[in-house]
Amino acid sequence: MKCFQNHFKHNGLFAIMFLISVISIITVSVIITWTTFRMSENFFIDKFSITNAKVMNQIKDSFESYNYSIVLASNNILQSGTIRRIMTEEQTNAQKMRSYYQLSEQMKRTKSFVNAFETEIIVTGVNGMSYATNRTYWPISDEELKEHVITENSLTEPKRLIYQYDQRNQFTEMAGDAGFIVASKPLMERISGSIYGMMYFAIHESEFRKFYSSYTSTGNNVFILNKTGTIVSSNKVELIGEEAEDLLHYAKENEKTDDNYIIEDFMGTENIILMEYIPSLDIYLFNLIDKKSAIGDLINKKQIVLICIGIVVVALIIVFLISRRMTNSLSTLVKQISDASKYNFDQYVLVTGTYETRQIGKAFNSMLDELHDYLEKLVLSQKQKRNAELAALQQQINPHFLYNTLTSIKFMIQQGGKGEAEETINSLISLLQNTIGNVSETISVEQEINNLKNYVLINQKRYGDRIKVNYLLAPDCLQEQIPKLILQPFIENSFFHGFNNKTSGFINVMVWKEKGTLICEVMDNGDGMEVSSSKLPKTKRKHQHFTGIGVRNVDERIQILYGNQYGVTIHSGLGEGTKVKIILPITE
Repeated sequence: MKCFQNHFKHNGLFAIMFLISVISIITVSVIITWTTFRMSENFFIDKFSITNAKVMNQIKDSFESYNYSIVLASNNILQSGTIRRIMTEEQTNAQKMRSYYQLSEQMKRTKSFVNAFETEIIVTGVNGMSYATNRTYWPISDEELKEHVITENSLTEPKRLIYQYDQRNQFTEMAGDAGFIVASKPLMERISGSIYGMMYFAIHESEFRKFYSSYTSTGNNVFILNKTGTIVSSNKVELIGEEAEDLLHYAKENEKTDDNYIIEDFMGTENIILMEYIPSLDIYLFNLIDKKSAIGDLINKKQIVLICIGIVVVALIIVFLISRRMTNSLSTLVKQISDASKYNFDQYVLVTGTYETRQIGKAFNSMLDELHDYLEKLVLSQKQKRNAELAALQQQINPHFLYNTLTSIKFMIQQGGKGEAEETINSLISLLQNTIGNVSETISVEQEINNLKNYVLINQKRYGDRIKVNYLLAPDCLQEQIPKLILQPFIENSFFHGFNNKTSGFINVMVWKEKGTLICEVMDNGDGMEVSSSKLPKTKRKHQHFTGIGVRNVDERIQILYGNQYGVTIHSGLGEGTKVKIILPITE
């Protein structure tokens, strides 16, 4: 795995170029193939919809022709004074016999208007008279008809010829009886508007289906829906009488657009749906073509996909060879350059390959020569500068600190505290010896803590012991070497800036080892401060109470000595105190 990672790392440019080429070629191929399929399908569907729109118009014309015949027959009945008289006058049995004969003759003439269609007529009067051209065709009694919803709906709109659906298995148990489509209208006098009866024109659904059955086939279905969404007729006989609210929804949505077709799901199948509203019959005409059946064999998708895959494979092979040839010499150069750092820049690269690669190789070798000289001078200069700065800072003992400390000692003597004054003088002498006299850059943890204790003691003698300092040191850390004066600036900050609002508190100094590093931590429970990150906050304050070594100087010294992975982090918040964590390497 590691070998593979190294190989990939040194051939990154080739991998990226080839990967981009692969993604581009595949993406373009997929888009072109998909676009070809979509354009072909859309073109076919558009042409197919135009053809089927003509079929829809022919079906619509058949319905309109049938409706026209029904209208003529209904007008003939309304204009017949004989029928009006028979349906309104009270009659004896003898008169009824004569009236039935007259009705029979009158209805024969009326029936001639619908002879082209297997349609039967029933007329009923307010006086109880009724006549049917074929009573067995639509088996419904006069009492049932009188209370039927067809009659109720017609009476609500007496001036309209209304087409309604009658599910016949309400009255019969005939297997496969899909019901009737019934056109009904009240018999109403034109002048007075009084209703003297009803007329019904019934056609069996199977006969109604003949208007469009010749245009249907497998995957090509016709559905006739009424305004409530019920399927009143269809070549899919098993669905007649079922609710098709989704089709009704499609119809209403399609009224808002100019498209003559939509592609939607119906009963789990994607269909090309053409629809037409026929106002005269107040019905919706739907033509559903199974999309898969219609265009499934239009395009040989498998063959096209295989051709595209073949083209992509050939293109990828060509791209692979070209990319490899172009990047091989550069990848070799990159590997040599990356290996150079392992040999402290003593490993020069071979000048081979293309012109550009050779020029880069020559420039890199020249850069190594110059870098060697520069690094030697820089290391020497930095070392001299760091030693000089540290020595200068150690000499910059703040005169105010000495002045105030000596004044405090004088006051102790005057007050009779000779022992306390002597202790303070000893601490000051020890502190100055280790600060000014010792020019070493590193000291042991034990020495640093002793210096810290001397500094703390002097400050507590001067300002009182309202701030307690606790030392928690792991025994195995006492002889570890650390940079001089890395803890004093933080103790100083806690003493003089951490307890401005609080009257008392504590400072904990802790040293321990953790995961191969030495951890020094200074934590107080003082006022705290706002910091935006764990890094040391910047400050423009130059005045120090003891030396010129500030908190940021400590962080910079550590990183110069040991690297960027070591240094100082700070965590604080208003009223929460401050915790400073110093991470150092464990030196041998």
